[in-house]
Amino acid sequence: MRKMILVSLLTNVAVLIPVCVSLLLNASWVADVYGAASAARGILLSVYGAILVVSAALLFTQEPMLVAPLLLVQVLYKVTTPFTVGSFANPVVISNLVIVALHLTTLGLILIDQRRAAARPDAAG
Repeated sequence: MRKMILVSLLTNVAVLIPVCVSLLLNASWVADVYGAASAARGILLSVYGAILVVSAALLFTQEPMLVAPLLLVQVLYKVTTPFTVGSFANPVVISNLVIVALHLTTLGLILIDQRRAAARPDAAG
């Protein structure tokens, strides 16, 4: 489980650093994928930046119950993107759905680990 937490967090960092830098610098591909520069794109950059910072910080703890809410929020918003974008063909939608599979695996392992811990006789304190 700890390895999968690390993989999920590192994936967030590895994906979001170039995306955030590209959004900040208005890279040539950004308008094609995210649309023209707008307040909405700025808000998206803020959200992506927050996920990046929290993911990087969690690399130092990997505490499952701190990681789980971050991954759950990501799964929820990423699963809805094909519907809000109106396409399954958009590159962001495709990458979001691939990352959903990873984060769902990690969340499943966290849940299994938490259930095992709760079932241990010494868990009651």
